[in-house]
Amino acid sequence: MTFQLHHTNLAGDTPGVSTKLYWYTAGPEDADTRVHLQAALHADEQPGTMALHHLLPRLRDADAAGQLRAHFTIFPSVNPLGLANYSLRHHIGRYDIETGVNYNRRWPDLYPLVADAIAGRLTGDGRANIATIRAAVAAWIDSQEPRTAIQHLRLLVLKSAAAADIVLDLHCDDDSLKHIFTSPELMPGLQDLADWMGLAATLTAEDSGGGSFDEVLPTLYRKARIAHPGHPIPAGAETATLEYRGRADSFDAIGEEDAKGLFGFFAGRGLIATDPGPRPAPAPAPTPFEATEVLRVDAPGLLAYRVELGERVSKGQPIADLIAMDGPEAFMARRPILAGTNGFVLSRVMGKYVVRGAGIAKIVGTDILPARAGAYLLED
Repeated sequence: MTFQLHHTNLAGDTPGVSTKLYWYTAGPEDADTRVHLQAALHADEQPGTMALHHLLPRLRDADAAGQLRAHFTIFPSVNPLGLANYSLRHHIGRYDIETGVNYNRRWPDLYPLVADAIAGRLTGDGRANIATIRAAVAAWIDSQEPRTAIQHLRLLVLKSAAAADIVLDLHCDDDSLKHIFTSPELMPGLQDLADWMGLAATLTAEDSGGGSFDEVLPTLYRKARIAHPGHPIPAGAETATLEYRGRADSFDAIGEEDAKGLFGFFAGRGLIATDPGPRPAPAPAPTPFEATEVLRVDAPGLLAYRVELGERVSKGQPIADLIAMDGPEAFMARRPILAGTNGFVLSRVMGKYVVRGAGIAKIVGTDILPARAGAYLLED
C-alpha cells in the first residue's frame, strides 16, 4: 500500500509558535500522471475539506486494491495558518492578518523567475520541455529562503503543484451554485471534470488580475510558449479552482456526493482502474469570466433579495432591494438594484448588511461586458 499521511512543521513568526501542515500521498511514485488536490486555501471555506474527507477513504481502498494508476498528493486543509486567524468569535480565514493579503492572491509569476534557466535547453520534444521547465521551477523553489511561515507554506505547496499534471484547488463562494474557474486553453479538456461535478458554470480567463493559485501554471506554460515559438510546449498542467457551492454547505451528504464526482472524474480518466459509474449529464459549455457581472451596490444598506440562485434574469431586472439605513427615510425607503446583463444568478452574499461598493451577486451571461474586459475580475 502507498496510502500515507505526512506532516511538516511550519516554524511560527512569534516565540513558541509552530503549525503542522498535514497531507496524504497515494499511488505509485513513478506513475506517469501526478495529481495535486488541495482544499481550504481560504481557510474559512470548508466544503472542499468535507469533500476530501470523503474522497480519502475511497483512495485508500483503491490503493489497497491496487487500482491507482496516478500518484496523488492531497492537502485536505492546505492552510493551517489561516485556521488560526480567529478574532472576536470570527474566523478571518481568507486573509493573512499580518499583511492583509488574500491567501489566494499574489502567487508568483514563475516564467520570469526560470526564463534564464530554460534558455537554450528546450528541444523538439514537448514532454522533455515540460520536464525541463518543471525542473527549473523546482530548482528555483529550492533556492528560496522563506522569511515567514506563510512563505514557507506557499513554497511547499507550490513545489507539489508544479510537479503535477492535474491541479485542483477546492474552494467555495458565499451562497452559490457549483462552478469552476480555469484557463481558456484548458477547455474543452476539462469538460469531463465539469460534467462529473455537475456544474452550473465554467468561467474562463487567462489572467483574472490577482495572481490566483490556479493561474500560476497555465501562465508559466503560456509565457514559455510565446517566448519559444520554435519549440513545442504543451499545457503542462490542467488546473482549476473548484467552487463547491457556499460556505454553509459543509454537510456529510453533500461532501459524499462531491467526493463521488471527483472519484468518477479520476476513474473516467483511467487514473483509478475501476468502473467510474454512469456518465453524468453534460455541464454547460464554458463562458468567459468577462461575461459574468459582479453586481455591486453604490450605498450601504440592508439587502432584500428578489431572486433565487439559478434564476434567469434580464438586464434591468431588480435583483434585490436596498433598504436605507440612514438619511431622511432611514429604515423606510428601499430601492431596487438592477441586473446589468442577461444571464442567471450564480451567487449571492449571505450577510445582508452591505457597505458601499460591496459585491452582492454574480450574474453569468454570455456577452463580454465592456466594464469587465481587461479589468480586475476577482473579488478580494
